[in-house]
Amino acid sequence: MSEKPDPRAAADAPGRLAEFLRARRASLDPDRAGLVADGLRRVPGLRREEVAVRARVSADYYTRLEQGRERHPSPQVLAAISNALCLDGDERTYLFRLASGEAAVPDRGRAVAPELALLLGQLHDSPALVLGHDLDVLARNEMAELLHQGFSVKDNSARMCFLDEAGRSFYRSWPAVAAGVVGNLRFALGRWPHDERLLNLVDELRGRSTDFDRLWSAQAVQVKRNVAKEFLHPLVGPLDLDYQSFDVRGAEGQQLAVFTAAPGSPSAARLRELKTGRRM
Repeated sequence: MSEKPDPRAAADAPGRLAEFLRARRASLDPDRAGLVADGLRRVPGLRREEVAVRARVSADYYTRLEQGRERHPSPQVLAAISNALCLDGDERTYLFRLASGEAAVPDRGRAVAPELALLLGQLHDSPALVLGHDLDVLARNEMAELLHQGFSVKDNSARMCFLDEAGRSFYRSWPAVAAGVVGNLRFALGRWPHDERLLNLVDELRGRSTDFDRLWSAQAVQVKRNVAKEFLHPLVGPLDLDYQSFDVRGAEGQQLAVFTAAPGSPSAARLRELKTGRRM
């Protein structure tokens, strides 16, 4: 595996901001940015000068940002650069957090509130779990246990995806799921840049998975919200489920994640089969 920077070494806001800007610039297709290809490009993405022109800042100033030598970009400059790099909402939020250097503090106890644990148990027909800011699985209901019964790694969603062979077949769209997991961890690191648990997880995954290392180096940012999930369960077969996540009030960084099937769908029947252990 190629040598890679230590997340702790780049934990200062200017250094992490510079790394993010370089990666986003390199990933931006000139056509998407509305630039006419001149046939002379030797590297992917845009040139620094092109970003500077689009953001209406000097090339020297933008170069200092990418080199970590400019420490206090204004909100107006950040907004202009966001537009120049065609950042989406999650990437824009991440950029502003990097530039501010402010860090939230995740819930240190990581305990799931009794009321939330009771709610999990009352969701008899839908898999549900509580995730920490680092995607640790803090609690899951019986249906979630049945959904993930083919996994040997169950303590963390990122480890399940990248370090358990079951994940490659369970997630029918594994590349998209993998990119989402990495993007979610990247977003979390923007919010909690000094959290040891999160930094240790990234270190572990970069050292044990070349796929994670490659995706992490791309600096993509993504937050899982309400999306469709496609699974292949080893016992009941294909499952097409809707995924919804909710922030847990009073527990910074915790999220309640619930999987549901459309009423009357084959996946709903397969979830009932999974619950009862009988073929429908």
